[in-house]
Amino acid sequence: MDLSKNAQKIMDLVKEMNAIELNQLVKALEEEFGVTAAAMVVAWWWASGWDAGWDAGWSDSVNLELTEIGQQKIAVIKVVKEMLNIDLKAAKDMVEKAPVIVKEKLKMEEAETFKTKLQEVWATVNFK
Repeated sequence: MDLSKNAQKIMDLVKEMNAIELNQLVKALEEEFGVTAAAMVVAWWWASGWDAGWDAGWSDSVNLELTEIGQQKIAVIKVVKEMLNIDLKAAKDMVEKAPVIVKEKLKMEEAETFKTKLQEVWATVNFK
């Protein structure tokens, strides 16, 4: 995708941010413009022409993959335990298997919420 000079500068700065800084930026943007990150993703998605994907059979849900637990393993275990409403041992076992699908068939808004919670404790998360 070709970006304007200013947009590329912003992109370069965003790439240098860690997960907490990026989360704070997203929250500030949401507050400033009265939108949610999920709404911005949907707006970008429609504006970029990706809506053709629905006709190709794309799903309206995603799987949340925990790819790396980072250095705060206990905090990640607590978040997974809370997210999935499972016992501590099950959460620990799941986290230690990373990369692992933590939750399947999530609506994008719920997936973004879970992703944010995990990133706040320095875990790395992807959508599949």
